[in-house]
Amino acid sequence: ADGVSGYKKDEAEELNTVMVRYEDCQRIKRLITAGVPVAIEADIKTKFFDSDLNGYNLIAEIPGTDALLKDEVVILGAHLDSWHGGTGATDNAAGNAVMLEVIRILKAIDVMPRRTIRLVLWNAEEQGTLGSEAYVKNHFADVTNMKLKVEHSKISAYYNLDNGTGKVRGIYTNGNDSARQIFDQWLSSFKEMGATTATLLATGGTDHDAFDAVGIPGFQFIQDPIEYDAKTHHTNFDTYDHLLSEDLKHSAMIVAAFVYQSAQRNGMIPRKELPKSKPSGN
Repeated sequence: ADGVSGYKKDEAEELNTVMVRYEDCQRIKRLITAGVPVAIEADIKTKFFDSDLNGYNLIAEIPGTDALLKDEVVILGAHLDSWHGGTGATDNAAGNAVMLEVIRILKAIDVMPRRTIRLVLWNAEEQGTLGSEAYVKNHFADVTNMKLKVEHSKISAYYNLDNGTGKVRGIYTNGNDSARQIFDQWLSSFKEMGATTATLLATGGTDHDAFDAVGIPGFQFIQDPIEYDAKTHHTNFDTYDHLLSEDLKHSAMIVAAFVYQSAQRNGMIPRKELPKSKPSGN
């Protein structure tokens, strides 16, 4: 069973859809081919929860301690919502688990970050990154006019994880060459763990896009694909059984290092040229 679209308030309710597993479908086919009557009984109950159409992001912080830098912020995040076919384990409970473990690691070592470290778990990513886009618009800039708010200059970087259970192997820098050079140095510590790549290539479709669109350095980590695109992404196979705990621990260590280094370095993560505004509808 696959999820591919969202429901909006004023749209007509779609017909119920039932998807039969391949193995079960083949069994039905064999029985019919053999002349055996097949009866299917289903009890389907659905409900549209439209009494509250707001989304809710979850935010927590480790306050900065440097008198000069504590107002600057390093943000890490993942999205909370998921498709209903499974339980959203790889998309994106895995990302949430890693980012929560990052915070646990930093608290366990009693880190006293120079900059504030902010964890944000987003809602409504699956409906079109609505949670992160609204947050960026409300606090940093509106992409349609690029009028910058005061907080825009205070965000050093945003780090995102949203590609399943696989180990982090590097990071996409979305064309930010200055950041790539810094990340190359940081990744050298993880060479033996197989995390070696800081690429100028961009990747999209998740919450770092909202930050990158207004000129705040936003990054998504590169991960082993495992079964993500082939099996679990938006399907009824997206369950706990497909999570790899050792891979998640591996990723948490690397993300924690990036967040810590970003919070402690003298300067913020370098920025690309400020993007041009994108009129509504583009």
